[in-house]
Amino acid sequence: MQNRGENEFHAYEYLKYELLKKKGWINDQLYIRQECLSIKPIAKQLGLTNPDGLIEIGKKEYYVIEAKNARNEIELALKEAREEYAEKINRGGEVNAHFITGLAGNDSEGFICKSEFLKDGKWKKITENNVELSGLLSKLQVESILKQKDNNIKEVEITDEEFLHSAEEINGILHEGGIHKDYRARVISAILLALAEGTEINLDERPSVLVDSINSRVDLILRKHKKPEFARFIKIDLPSSEDNHNKFKKALVLTIQELLGLNIRSAMNSGKDILGKFYEVFLKYGNGAKEIGIVLTPRHITKFAAEVLDVKANDLVLDPTCGTGGFLVAAFDKVRNEAPKNEFETFKMYGLYGIEQQDAVVALAIVNMIFRGDGKNNIIEGDCFAQWLNATTKNNISVAEYISENKSNRVPPITKILMNPPFPKKKTDYKPYLFIEHALKQMQDEGLLFSILPYSSMVKSGGYLNWRKRLLQGNTLLAVVTFSDVFYPIGVNTIGLIIKKGVPQPEDNKVLWIRALNDGYLKHKGKRMENSRAKNDFPMIVPLLKSFIKNQGIEVKNIPALIKAAPINFRDTLVELIPEAYLDDKEISSEQLQNEIENLMRENIAFKIKFEKKLDG
Repeated sequence: MQNRGENEFHAYEYLKYELLKKKGWINDQLYIRQECLSIKPIAKQLGLTNPDGLIEIGKKEYYVIEAKNARNEIELALKEAREEYAEKINRGGEVNAHFITGLAGNDSEGFICKSEFLKDGKWKKITENNVELSGLLSKLQVESILKQKDNNIKEVEITDEEFLHSAEEINGILHEGGIHKDYRARVISAILLALAEGTEINLDERPSVLVDSINSRVDLILRKHKKPEFARFIKIDLPSSEDNHNKFKKALVLTIQELLGLNIRSAMNSGKDILGKFYEVFLKYGNGAKEIGIVLTPRHITKFAAEVLDVKANDLVLDPTCGTGGFLVAAFDKVRNEAPKNEFETFKMYGLYGIEQQDAVVALAIVNMIFRGDGKNNIIEGDCFAQWLNATTKNNISVAEYISENKSNRVPPITKILMNPPFPKKKTDYKPYLFIEHALKQMQDEGLLFSILPYSSMVKSGGYLNWRKRLLQGNTLLAVVTFSDVFYPIGVNTIGLIIKKGVPQPEDNKVLWIRALNDGYLKHKGKRMENSRAKNDFPMIVPLLKSFIKNQGIEVKNIPALIKAAPINFRDTLVELIPEAYLDDKEISSEQLQNEIENLMRENIAFKIKFEKKLDG
């Protein structure tokens, strides 16, 4: 073991922040340096020496961490964690140290980790989704290993808290590096692609060499995936002023460190939309989304849409305003989880179509799909109103092709549409319903469309009213769902609209009206995050919606203020297509009524006391 000098970096603050803020450990479980020797069985075996960090997993199980001050000393850090500490602790027989991590790096190079687990008397490197971990071990990862008794972790969900801390940290790093909000999505896309192949990036290079290396990796992986034309959307450049080159490089290095600490490589191989969730949190709470005009659809809503429309392997799915690809990923995952492998392979090649006008955003969709394993072949950059889809065949398979004009012999090919059209910010912006009308023109008759819309779209007069009338004259409205404030902190109320193409609305046809204000999420400190204590209506309404879409004649239990199946009131001249206009009110009990009266009386008395003088005047 090397002597520890004053210049050796022990990463104490890094250890504390990563382990306590992100990885789910609590302060009482963490011991730093000499604190380790306060544990008698540990002190008995180690004497006067100690590791840089120690985590108490249980009363007799510990996790050893040893740090070095340069990334090229990672193997030495791991070796010392194993031989100088863990093995000595294990020889005592009183407690166990079956987990070790070597941590190496510093502020300029960033940090990297390697971890091992003692299995059947041999140290095995710890992997997740068959990718070696690059960050410190989380509490959930350690629990998974102990439960499985295996060093290869299958699926450990990254918590919202860990995502949030990393997203905030990265946004802070990029801000300090002078990288503007509207450029950050590009930087993140470039770094993620550069990390994708698994080989280490030499972070000790000059700024210009590091940027060239990242861009070369991006170009290489895009060519490998037959999407070289998107390299220009992801390419990053050094600032024009040489004085800012080192500042820019430091931001890149620290961002890479954060992503490695998040074990983003293993997350990319996950069967879940980890990358999409990272984009959502990174852009939403870093305010980058607002700067580049993204209104990100939350992952639980995209999954909800793919489920209720029951996307299958034989569907052709379109999102005409695909953003980061959330709806397409949800459709991709549903088919992958349910369809035979050969049918899924065909679907991922020919079943998904996406259009996005903003190059900074479409790059994210491409990157997202690359890490899903494919499905990005038919995502294009452009104005959706200038694109038309035509039915054709490839290898005797029904597919869609993009064409630049609406020819008279064009055959609409799409069977399912999942979309969240841009919300207008000014009068000159396209109205959301125009996107829906154009999308419906790409779809086969009796195809299904799900769209998020601002709540006001279903009650406004003028052009909105005329659109609602046109919608019902040419299509069938199947269901309308009022959501809670899913786009928080953006203050817009939304609904979900489900339409069947090409069948005019029968006056006696029932529509399923749902007010789903409970979705399993709660607000906390300016964020809206998933919470196990929150009420969630989705498990009940998803199967009901699926059944109703297939057969509007099924019996639907009327639940006041929540669910009702009822025909549209065509006598309503405003054609307000919102659940609140159709749902029955909850009955108020005598006790509830009495409480409301008492509350009002108290408020009135308090108001009179506070403003008595002004009221007398």
